Amino acid sequence: MYKVFINERPIILTDSLFVESDFDLLNYKNTIISEIIHNLTEGNTKGIILLCADLQEAWGDFKSHFKVISASGGLVINKQLEFLFIFRGGKWDLPKGRIEKGEQIKEAALREVKEECGISKLKLGEFLITTYHIFFQNNQNRLKETHWFQMETTTKEVLIPQLEEGITIAIFKNKEDSVRALDNSYGNIHLVFKAYYQK
Repeated sequence: MYKVFINERPIILTDSLFVESDFDLLNYKNTIISEIIHNLTEGNTKGIILLCADLQEAWGDFKSHFKVISASGGLVINKQLEFLFIFRGGKWDLPKGRIEKGEQIKEAALREVKEECGISKLKLGEFLITTYHIFFQNNQNRLKETHWFQMETTTKEVLIPQLEEGITIAIFKNKEDSVRALDNSYGNIHLVFKAYYQK
């Protein structure tokens, strides 16, 4: 199964008939991607499930409709078992960013977290999940593919949010405050936390 968000409304590609949801159910081979995007951005559709005969083939075809942007980021945990959040665009998020040409996914994840939060002493942990969302840029729909890693830190330094990236706060939150932050976050960030707690 693949879950792609557009304006916090999901497109779910699956080969399973056992999907319980009030989302629209469509056969992938009978769909037009541009119409799906229009329905999710302009209509009242809560989400769309695309039933695929061959999931991997359908996923490859789906991705071919977009310019794919690769990014990576981290779910950072300190010694007090607090999670690192950033605040940008009116929502709580996790630090992440584009992978530069010639850069490894893991290297990009560490670099982006350091740059966006002014943090050092990061230890890369295990891979958690890859998330997807569609956004509109330069008159073109793009698919961002973000690879997430667990990270640990022993730092006690003052965090410095990367203001030029629109980040106004970088802060560690305890479990209770993290749950509150997730109420004002993105669908993909919920998936990252879910992957962390399920490992």
